[in-house]
Amino acid sequence: MTEPAGHCQSAEAVRTRWAALCSNHLKYSNAREDDYFCWLFFSPETKNLFENTRMTAIQHIRLSELTSRINDTLRSAFGMTGFWVIADITNHSFRGQKNYHYFELVEKDPDSNNILARISGRAWGNGADRIANFEKITGQQFTNNIHVLVNVSVQYHPVHGLQLNIHDIDPHFTLGVLEQQRQATLGRLVIENPEFIRKSGDLYITRNNQWKLNRVIQQIAVISSNSSAGGEDFKHTLLNNPFGYIFQIDEYHTAVQGENNAEAFVAKLVAVFNAGKPYDAVVITRGGGAQTDFLIFDNYKIGKAVAKFPIPVITGIGHQKNETITDLMAHTQTKTPTKAAEFIIAHNKKYEEEMLAFQQNIVIRSQQLFSSNFQSLASLNSVIVNKARDILIQHKDNVVRINQVSINTSKSILFKHRSSLVSISSRILSKPESILYRKKNDIRQLVSHFNVFKIQYFKNQQGSLNHYRSMIRMMSPDNILNKGFAIVKVNDQVTGNPDDIRIGNDIDIILSGFEIRSTVKQKTKYDGKDFNL
Repeated sequence: MTEPAGHCQSAEAVRTRWAALCSNHLKYSNAREDDYFCWLFFSPETKNLFENTRMTAIQHIRLSELTSRINDTLRSAFGMTGFWVIADITNHSFRGQKNYHYFELVEKDPDSNNILARISGRAWGNGADRIANFEKITGQQFTNNIHVLVNVSVQYHPVHGLQLNIHDIDPHFTLGVLEQQRQATLGRLVIENPEFIRKSGDLYITRNNQWKLNRVIQQIAVISSNSSAGGEDFKHTLLNNPFGYIFQIDEYHTAVQGENNAEAFVAKLVAVFNAGKPYDAVVITRGGGAQTDFLIFDNYKIGKAVAKFPIPVITGIGHQKNETITDLMAHTQTKTPTKAAEFIIAHNKKYEEEMLAFQQNIVIRSQQLFSSNFQSLASLNSVIVNKARDILIQHKDNVVRINQVSINTSKSILFKHRSSLVSISSRILSKPESILYRKKNDIRQLVSHFNVFKIQYFKNQQGSLNHYRSMIRMMSPDNILNKGFAIVKVNDQVTGNPDDIRIGNDIDIILSGFEIRSTVKQKTKYDGKDFNL
């Protein structure tokens, strides 16, 4: 090995030099650094000599004594005093058999996200029980990357070092942080998108929730996870409805958890729009879970996309606490996928009931019109009969006179043309066969024409008869009753006039197969605005 130039002449010279130093009990600090390194590198024999000499020259203590002093100092400074500390959880692990939590508490720079402080932590016993209570209240697991407010004490262990023991955790702080983030996102949505989002009181008015739902919701796009039990509950409830309504459901699967999946979720909304199908509604479904599982639905991009989406959005997100931003931006929000399906069924049922009520109103009004017109026709018929009788009596003498003039005129004409008639009769009698033959042909043609006319006439009459039979059947009381309507009788008289019914009257309500006796306790005027007749 090569000796460093200018410092060491030989290993023996170095050995001699340091032997002299050690014999004179010189301190290491008085020796030259370059001489020490030459000795350390080239003279291992003298190393032991130097170390032994140094141990007697430098004051020292054992490591256990030092750690004990550190522990005494920390205990004197902190004791069992508890400190409320705000930090993030990292490197978390849980040992269920012992009910132990191990983790690190870190503080990050809000701007750069760099770690400013880090220390180990643990929780057991009462601390672990408080963490379990935290999870129950918040619906949030105690795990990595959550922001917490914890009560800790300082502890130092000679082997495990410095660490913090958790004694309590504030669930409301974590919920408050999430709510602050949520409110900040809502404020940003309103400020940056005034053309399709505005706030009115506690409500958010969006382009989406201003769309009018179709009277019947039948063609639906569903955005959910491909393994979502909530999505299956939605389809099962919808397709097995008790009213026999038919639905067409198109599924668009995507992740519905984790804020990093927000862009993929928005892409599914875009895919629904680009499909170009006449969807009546878009339904977003997700089953239950921890509150933080729903943070994706508080995402700015998803909220913005839903707010301006041109098809009504119905949410069926399985949370029971706060409304998500997606709920607030959507047309209609429900608490679960099943509730979303029930909402759609109820919406369609309402339209059906309106149509049935409209039909009933038409029948009632038709009955009233027929009743009033029948009375008018009967009265008109009576007037016509009486007028005809008066006219006949008035013109009876004229008819008799005209009849007598006709007889006289006929006689005069017959007498005047008697000779012509005799001549014609002679010719007819002279050629009876030819005349009979022609007349037979004429008669055959007449019979043929008559038969054709008879058949056509009977067909026309049969068609009219069938039409009147259908009208009679449709308007028959039995048919009306079978459709769910009723006939009202007051004092054994059928009536459709509300003026005939007074409070306290006993009325008979005739249904299909039943007759109900009732007493009128209330009578309310109805304006009929629902039916546009």
